[in-house]
Amino acid sequence: MTDPDNLEKPVDADVPEALTLAGDFPTPTQEQWEKEVAKVFNRGRPEGKQLSFEQSLKRMEPTTVDGLQFEPMYTRDDAPEKLGAPGVAPFTRGTTIKTGDADAWDVRALHEDPDTESTRKAIVADLERGVTSIWLRVGADAIKPADIAGDLKEVLLNLAKVEVSSRDDQEAAANALLDVYASSELAPEDLSFNLGIDPIGLAALNGGEADLSGLSAWAGKIKNYKNARAFVADGTIYHNAGAGDVAELAWTIATAVEYVRALVEQGVSASDAFDAINFRVTATHDQFLTIARLRALRTVWNRIGEVFEVPEDKRGARQEAVTSWRELTRDDPYVNILRGTISTFSAAVGGAEAITTLPFDAAIGLPKNQFTRRIARNTGIVLAEECNIGRVNDPAGGSFYVESLTKSLEQAAWAKFQEIEAAGGFAKFLADGKVAAELEGLNAERAKRLATRKQPITAVSEFPMIGARTLEAKPFPAAAERNGLAWHRDAEVFEGLVDRSGKATEAPKVFLACLGTRRDFGAREGFSAPMWHIAGIETPEVEGGSTEDIVKAFKASGTTVVDLCSNKKTYAAQGLEVAKALREAGAKKVYLSGAFKEFGDDAAEAEQVFDGRVAMGMDVVATLSDTLDTLGVAK
Repeated sequence: MTDPDNLEKPVDADVPEALTLAGDFPTPTQEQWEKEVAKVFNRGRPEGKQLSFEQSLKRMEPTTVDGLQFEPMYTRDDAPEKLGAPGVAPFTRGTTIKTGDADAWDVRALHEDPDTESTRKAIVADLERGVTSIWLRVGADAIKPADIAGDLKEVLLNLAKVEVSSRDDQEAAANALLDVYASSELAPEDLSFNLGIDPIGLAALNGGEADLSGLSAWAGKIKNYKNARAFVADGTIYHNAGAGDVAELAWTIATAVEYVRALVEQGVSASDAFDAINFRVTATHDQFLTIARLRALRTVWNRIGEVFEVPEDKRGARQEAVTSWRELTRDDPYVNILRGTISTFSAAVGGAEAITTLPFDAAIGLPKNQFTRRIARNTGIVLAEECNIGRVNDPAGGSFYVESLTKSLEQAAWAKFQEIEAAGGFAKFLADGKVAAELEGLNAERAKRLATRKQPITAVSEFPMIGARTLEAKPFPAAAERNGLAWHRDAEVFEGLVDRSGKATEAPKVFLACLGTRRDFGAREGFSAPMWHIAGIETPEVEGGSTEDIVKAFKASGTTVVDLCSNKKTYAAQGLEVAKALREAGAKKVYLSGAFKEFGDDAAEAEQVFDGRVAMGMDVVATLSDTLDTLGVAK
């Protein structure tokens, strides 16, 4: 390229060989960073109550429900000196090596509709439009074992892998799938499938003790199918019951170890046992935890393989990731598309061999039309073929954060796994009620975080929309009562509040008394109104005016609960007067958006006048429930 005003002189003649883009900026020091951190946390704090850097740092060190701590900043010291390579021990960076092809993972579609004709058509549509493998859930509330052959009638078995799972009769599901392949005239070495045998998972769902006595028989049934697997260690069971990342990782590994140990005792070599097991893991919208957990599972499984003296090339854990059912929401379900996309991305970056993106209406019912199925399959296809994620091996490798998080998960899961081994193995650990007891604690901690919005749910506990669009789905078939671990979605407590409001004869309301001008109350109104909307409570309001005007608007609103919204200056001038007037006008509950100290010398009196505060960290579930009680909305 040349300069048009001086054709004899190339434009790049004066460009230096090396550009130092940050060369004019001094390198910041650790001390400078610490000073800036403390400055942010001490903004607005009075003298004598300033936080030290160490105290400030604690504010930036959150933990997961199972105690995994995050640092505010990661440095090169948090990454390993040598990263290693994908495809070789310890397999942290991947069990399989990506060669640059777009289809680097199986885009696996879940089918569980007992209507054979609908399922058969949906399977064909999925395979024709980019899905590469099929997962059939079989059971009393899903596909019947006798219908598997009909559902797969048009599937080219040598081109598409098929996997079955069941929550009530794994044996019937596995045998039905085996019959399909046995009747095929295709060469066994060209067929790939998974029987989904997971007796510990079955016991976790239904109660009782796991029966591992017949595992070798299942291994024998697939000996002629070199690309088939008999067993799955299913971590999604524990995730959906409330497990955190550490517990899911440890319990999934512990399950697989039990299977290897049982198979070895029944005459199967440890190497063949490793070769017969897949891992089903959860992919959540916390992308870094998902990436790190998949990487950590491979590392820990490699270590297990060393102990069992399994050849190195057989120690790679193969993972099939499923986007989180627990994170799906019933209300405003279109936001689930975003959750599913992040989760699928996380699983792909984490190195899963197969990924199932659940339809975004999976919290409502079975897909009623092709739209939700199309979105589910296209999430993986677009990420692979258009975003090119599948062309890169371990794209998160080397990240100070991801490497440190991977190591933390490995260590925490290994410690928990050792506790399980000391207790007699995971089957006994589960039967003794220790899994249920730990889940009880994890769910209690998560419930607190959800209620205080420390763990927010977009479009449910944050940015809710009254009357948000929904969609119709086929009702789930009735399922038999299970006596094992109960599954719950995170959003259920908020959906219960919405249901309660929806059953009221008249929509419940909270009156927003917005004092002063919009400049005064705008920020508080913008924070408080969505909080009430979480429960489907409408928020009629008045903007400014005299105390008499505000009382008049309150009486016209038809409610008995008030929320004052404004700033420190306006509260000091008018807040107490308005609150007392509203009490006299019939308000049963008066809330304050803000802090009592904003009333200055009248703070103590304000604390007596108001029934509570609307503020960051409040228990919104308790406040909304109490408000519905006050408004006379039936439970």
